[in-house]
Parts: sequence; structure tokens; C-alpha cells
Amino acid sequence: MLIGIDASRAVVARRTGTENYALQVIRGLAQVGAAHRFRLYLREPAPAGLLPHGPRVEHIILGPRRLWTHLGLSLEMLRRPPDVLFVPAHVVPLWHPTRSVVTLHDIGYRFFPRQHTWRSRLYLDASTRFSCRAARRIIADSLATARDLEREYGVPRERVTIVYPGLDPAIVRAGEAAQQAVRERYHLPGSFVLYVGTIQPRKNLVRLVEAFGRLPASLASVDLVIAGQTGWLAGDIFGAVRRQDLEGRVHFPGYIAQEDLPALLSAAECFVMPSLYEGFGLPVLEAMACGTPVICSDGGSLPEVAGDAALLFPAGDVAALAQRLARLLDDAALQRDLAARGLAWCRRFSWQSTAQGILDVLTEGTDGTGGTEGM
Repeated sequence: MLIGIDASRAVVARRTGTENYALQVIRGLAQVGAAHRFRLYLREPAPAGLLPHGPRVEHIILGPRRLWTHLGLSLEMLRRPPDVLFVPAHVVPLWHPTRSVVTLHDIGYRFFPRQHTWRSRLYLDASTRFSCRAARRIIADSLATARDLEREYGVPRERVTIVYPGLDPAIVRAGEAAQQAVRERYHLPGSFVLYVGTIQPRKNLVRLVEAFGRLPASLASVDLVIAGQTGWLAGDIFGAVRRQDLEGRVHFPGYIAQEDLPALLSAAECFVMPSLYEGFGLPVLEAMACGTPVICSDGGSLPEVAGDAALLFPAGDVAALAQRLARLLDDAALQRDLAARGLAWCRRFSWQSTAQGILDVLTEGTDGTGGTEGM
């Protein structure tokens, strides 16, 4: 069968969570779907070698750049629809095949509306509501997201399939030389607590800064690194650093290149994911794969993702986070235990199994060549 994929997010220059998801899933589908043909829809040509290409994988460049999904992709769906369309991130085009599948990663804006701009909230709600109606099948990253979709948008549970994202096998613990090189490249201290992700209110970084400011004087040699590109409404996060008088101990190195991520994660004393809400939280698994102990909140799917391999804390409790940080940084045995448990836990997640789970949804009710049997 011919599987169309919105590949526009996979080729952005600075990929974050949903963009990396799109890239890894597309690569995985091309590997596990050897019996099928793929048509990748793009805003611009993909860099050489980034996406699969060949006799079974066709690249289609569409315009215009503005309103690309609802104009360019929609018109292509009218002219030359594939047997099934897969959208890896949230927004199904206005015109779409009857057989359309979308991944909805999370709906955190419904629970924490003040953590988003009003325009962002309106767009996210409208696009998600439309995608819930338009898609024949919905893929959720976690059971938490599946339940949220049922509760907030009335999506019947039988229309949602949970397929966990995978873990890049290239993310492994880096050696000391690579760790030192990444410290020098990003001007980082020798000992630090790490967060990696977009800098925005939903990530609960003000509370992370406040908790870090409560650490005892005995841990004054440990700094805090908040890595990632700046998102919306980030001013309060930088303001919290000034209010806590922590300018010399909190570092913002900006976006981290994907090839530097394993060394950065490996160099950290511990990794903290303090988010108010996450649909999945892949950095938790990436830190575990690098042998770095993890602390994360109970926001959204994070307890589901971390299992028993991380220290959890209530997302709104600064004192609890400060206590977990102080305990972990002062207990070498606990660090070793969490690192070992994390390494064992994260091996359960692979992009190949993710791609196979998605392919099963895309081909559900067909004879494998495009003939519909019941979808």
C-alpha cells in the first residue's frame, strides 16, 4: 500500500521532541515496512541522508510555506491521495483521506492554560479538536494521554492506540574526554544538575530554580544547567534566577546539538525533568541510557515513563524537589542504584518497536497491499 507521511517537522534545523519523533518514526517505518511504498510530504528538500529515499520512498515538496498543512498538503490530498495518511504531530489537514492516522502527543494546555499564550491555546485546542474528529485512528504516546483525550475531547478509547516512543541507540554513556569537550564547548562547570528541553512555563523551571536555591551550603560546588532553546513566556524563568541571586550558578547554554546530547547527559550529576505535564518525556529515558540518575515530577505520563527507575516528586512542591535533589547529590549509593535501574528500564523502548506499532495501525483492516477489509 502507499503510505503518505507529513514529514515537514522531521527536517527542521533545530529538532526538539516532536520533530525528533517524526524523524525517528519515518526512518523506522521505512525499515519495518518493506512491503509498502512511502510518500513523504515536505515544505523544503531534506538534507542529504537525513530521510530515507529510494524506489520505495518518494519525496514530494509542496508550497506555500505559510498555512502549509491546510493549503499545500490539503490540495495534494485532493489531487493524489495516498491509501493512508500519517501525521506524526497533531494537525490533520483540512482535506485528508478517509484513512488518516495522527499522533497526539499531549494536551497539557487543557490543564495548565496559563502556561501558554492565548493564541497558542486557541490554535492547539482547535487543531486537536479537529484532528480528533478527522482521524480514523489516533496514536497516543502514553496511557495518560489516551485517558486525557477521552476525558477532555470525548475520544472513544477504542479509537486510540498507545504506542510508546523509542530511544535512539546512539544515545549511550560518553567517555570522560567527550564529557570534558562538551563542558568546554558550552562553557559549563565541572559539576552540575541538568535539565534539557524547551525553556517555557509548562516545564516548571521556576520551581526547579527555587528548589536549587534551597540546597544546603555543603552542595555549593554543584551548579544548575538549563539547556534548550527559549520558548514562549520564558521571562519568569530568567527572573527566578535573579530573584534567587543565582546568576553565577545557573547556566543557560541554549540549544544542544543532537550529537552533543549523550556527552552532556553523561556529564551531569543527575537529570531533572520537573514538568507540570508531559505526554511522554523522552529526555528521561535518554538520561537513563547515559547512566545518569533521574529525578522527575508526577506530571502527566512521567511516572509511567520513569517506572521505578527515578525519584518522583509532586510537580507543585518545591520543598519536595529540593529534598530529592539534596538526597541524591549527597548519596553515592543511591546514585549508583538509580543509574543501574535506569539502564535496565530504558532498554524496553526502541524506535523499531515504535515504528512496528504505528505500521500495524496504518495497515489495520487491509490485506497489506492497500486493499481495505474493514477499516
